[in-house]
Amino acid sequence: MDFQPTEDQKALQAGIRSFCEGQVSNERLPELGKSKGFDRALWCELAEMGVFGLRLSEDQGGIGLGYSDAVLVFEELGRRLVPGPLVWSHLAAGLVPGVESGEVVVGGVDLLDDRTNVGRSPEPIVAEHLDHIDVLLVLRKEGIERLDPVSIRSIPADIPLDPLTPIHHIPELPRGEQIADSNAAQKMRLVGAAMVAGQQLGLAEGALDLANEYAKGREQFGRPIGGFQAVKHLLAEMFVRQEAARGGAYNAAATLDAPEVANVARAVSSAKVTAGESAIRNARSCIQVHGGMGFTWEVSAHYYLKRSWVLENSFGTRDEHAETIASILETLVETQ
Repeated sequence: MDFQPTEDQKALQAGIRSFCEGQVSNERLPELGKSKGFDRALWCELAEMGVFGLRLSEDQGGIGLGYSDAVLVFEELGRRLVPGPLVWSHLAAGLVPGVESGEVVVGGVDLLDDRTNVGRSPEPIVAEHLDHIDVLLVLRKEGIERLDPVSIRSIPADIPLDPLTPIHHIPELPRGEQIADSNAAQKMRLVGAAMVAGQQLGLAEGALDLANEYAKGREQFGRPIGGFQAVKHLLAEMFVRQEAARGGAYNAAATLDAPEVANVARAVSSAKVTAGESAIRNARSCIQVHGGMGFTWEVSAHYYLKRSWVLENSFGTRDEHAETIASILETLVETQ
């Protein structure tokens, strides 16, 4: 299996990168934070570029590309910290009318691993961007349900962890209209985890880019700090983690495109574990390279750490995906 992007994929990725760098610069992050991480004009521009209808067939108004192409796009969205319910809206294309054009914004709640009925303490139900979405999808074991966000009683978090990702606590989530079966719900969660792994890869890359740029420009004792061995080691370790995340994310997408070559669930879970760890550790290292400045609002390093913590809980945590991998491997051993 060849994980090297084709020339067309490189062109797609370059186009998305150019757009994101122009529209979501580091200087604009505080502005987006004041608007609670959602800009309708930016959202429509993303739709025009085909982000949400990327995998939708041309007959349905999409572009008709594959999972490998989509992961490259979400990699760039993660690199520039583009806010909004990007993955949920991408997943909803073809299921909820108007998503691919940007007219309808879709968020979601994943309850496929609902622990409230297995003897454990009830976990809070949290929805992101609830004030900005038009449709809320809920993944349950029975299938995918659609709800109107206006009908849901919720409590906004005064200070969300990520200023670009506002959240609402939902004390009690009502049942909605079922629009797809349990198999569709499982597939949506699997694809969602793969797309988030792409975002996490982008976060690992963005954190390294930011740290590397600072290390080249910041001087101590008459020389750039990037010339000091300790900083070199930090940057080298960040690069290794970034490439490990790339291998996992690209493998997950390629396996989704060709499920006959390997176990898709194992590939996706491996990507979520590797990319999630890379994003968090690279973000921490980026703050460390910046020294005391890394914790301040004037430096965007903290945005990467906060976003990586948010994405850690999207479509399964690292611990949950590690359990999935262990279960698959245990089954393989038993059948041999």
